[in-house]
Amino acid sequence: MATDMQKLIGTSEEDEEEDMDMDVKEEDDGDGEENGEKHVATPVMVEVGGMATSGSNNQFQYHDQQASRRCRPLEEKERTKLRERHRRAITARILAGLRRHGNYNLRVRADINDVIAALAREAGWVVLPDGTTFPSRSQGPRPMGGASAVVTPSSSHMVSQQTPAASLRGVTSGYQSSGEYNASSMKGVYMPNSSPYDLSSSTRSQTPPMVGDGGEHESHPLIGGPMNTVDDKQIVDLAPKLPERDFGGTSYVPVYVMLPLGVINMKCEMVDPDGLLKQLRVLKSVNIDGVMVDCWWGIVEAHAPQEYNWSGYKRLFQMVVLSFHECGGNVGDDVCIPLPHWVAEIGRSNPDIFFTDKEGRRNPECLSWGIDKDRVLRGRTAVEVYFDYMRSFRTEFDEFFEDGIISMIEVGLGPCGELRYPSFPVKHGWRYPGIGEFQCYDQYLLRSLRKAAEDRGHSSWARGPDNAGSYNSRPLETGFFCDGGDYDGYYGRFFLNWYSQIVVDHGDRVLSLAKLTFDGTRIAAKLPGIYWWYKTASHAAELTAGFYNSCNRDGYAAIAAMLKKHGAALNFTCAEIQMLGQHEDFVEALVDTEGLVWQVLNAAWDACIPVTSENTLSCHDRIGYNKILDTAKPMNDPDGRHFSSFTYLRLSPLLMERHNFMEFERFVKKMHGEGVLDLQV
Repeated sequence: MATDMQKLIGTSEEDEEEDMDMDVKEEDDGDGEENGEKHVATPVMVEVGGMATSGSNNQFQYHDQQASRRCRPLEEKERTKLRERHRRAITARILAGLRRHGNYNLRVRADINDVIAALAREAGWVVLPDGTTFPSRSQGPRPMGGASAVVTPSSSHMVSQQTPAASLRGVTSGYQSSGEYNASSMKGVYMPNSSPYDLSSSTRSQTPPMVGDGGEHESHPLIGGPMNTVDDKQIVDLAPKLPERDFGGTSYVPVYVMLPLGVINMKCEMVDPDGLLKQLRVLKSVNIDGVMVDCWWGIVEAHAPQEYNWSGYKRLFQMVVLSFHECGGNVGDDVCIPLPHWVAEIGRSNPDIFFTDKEGRRNPECLSWGIDKDRVLRGRTAVEVYFDYMRSFRTEFDEFFEDGIISMIEVGLGPCGELRYPSFPVKHGWRYPGIGEFQCYDQYLLRSLRKAAEDRGHSSWARGPDNAGSYNSRPLETGFFCDGGDYDGYYGRFFLNWYSQIVVDHGDRVLSLAKLTFDGTRIAAKLPGIYWWYKTASHAAELTAGFYNSCNRDGYAAIAAMLKKHGAALNFTCAEIQMLGQHEDFVEALVDTEGLVWQVLNAAWDACIPVTSENTLSCHDRIGYNKILDTAKPMNDPDGRHFSSFTYLRLSPLLMERHNFMEFERFVKKMHGEGVLDLQV
């Protein structure tokens, strides 16, 4: 961003002098002749003559210009008007570029000052309304009253979370400039007040002393009043004294802990039950509300159709996830649990039962939604297979349901259990922040596309886009996703409507049977947070994943309505994204996790469906927990909306370390609405 600022506004002394000259000339036009002569400065000759001059020559040119103005006031005024028109033309082009490519929230008649202020804030500086500018973690005195002046509805998130330009590469993957973007693209949608805990990751990663004893990380520059001097030692001393949001008396949000992926082995036997029992007792001591465990189709129905083995799971349940996908190969997967062997055998003779990309590569992570209604699984459709599996579970664990021990069933609807296409598989070479690829090239989905095209009267549209790039492309590198690209043409809109409707239809079919099977028990579906390229017009990564959420559409309202139809909760997995390493390398990915989070949450809450969540990456520090808390219990929400539950991923030896576990206990108390005291470690 610092480089972008240099390109757009310049950093040389000559450029600064040119800007000064423009401002002076504007004042001259409104002043008398005497004042006009008084304010003529050296940069006038630098701009007109096209060269820099020494100090001795400046004085001569100053007097020479005074004489010229007395003789030719009209000619000088014309030159001034030309310069002003030239400046305004440049400003207009800058504004157009920023609005088009950067989603800056610039007013319609913005001037160059607004541009400079927006870029400075993006680079991590604090800009007050009067123009006073200083680094967000200044080493010198700060203006009095700066805190209250900077926090505004349109930019509070951005300002409160930026770092100086020198450490921009450490900014986390979505909390920068989201306030500006949301102000322009989410009108009328509730956005919570800025959190007192929001910090950039560069503060955490580049300044170890700020961690301090006791795990205090908060060092927000706008909290606690102005500070005359700030150095590393003072930050360590002041951190424990910084105000923290009091969650005492807030709504009770149940907290569950996800058990390890390998707690049940491929023989459906418990692994280390004694060690697990000890860990569960420790968890119980901090009053967690239960545990969540994955029930893998590849373990339970591994060897033959409709032969189920649930023996290893009977001692575990309080909350259950039914996982109809392969485990292994995704972020956080430390075990490998493939689909059932008999399904793999069918796949060897008919690989079209798996999702397929345009190069013909198959993804055996889960079954293609194209076979939901095709009897290709030894006489059964995919939906019938899922229904039989769920019904077996309900019968096997009837006593747990009757006693209320099993409180929720989360039904896996796609890769990683999420309702989406497997559009960014690492096994096929995808790396963040690639846009991914469409996954509709198996014969069953292509047949569906062909029928949709014929029904529309355009049989030539029965194809996937041929200019959508590859897994690691950027939107502007493709003809389909670039600004004004084919995604927004007649064919593009047709294709994306069909592609995203397949997602909704699959969820509708499976959840209708889940509701029938688990009548009386809450069911849920997981939705991912595809936050990279969110601040582009096309939202390319979301489009390839199946969410038609381009800048002029809401891609999540239809999914929320479908969940509402079945009384299902939405489990959204983007509550605290902290992609530190990735975002350090890809600051240009135009991410906006905050904007995405509030768009999805508002879509769910507007549909009046419960929202649950889980952390996507391991979290053991107070800053991460506070970010989750702020999302789970939005500050000053006029309707008092909050998460219905939260699942912590996951139980591990690292969580059980003393310092980490004490932070976790503190987090649980806050989620439960209890007042807490700082825990001393």
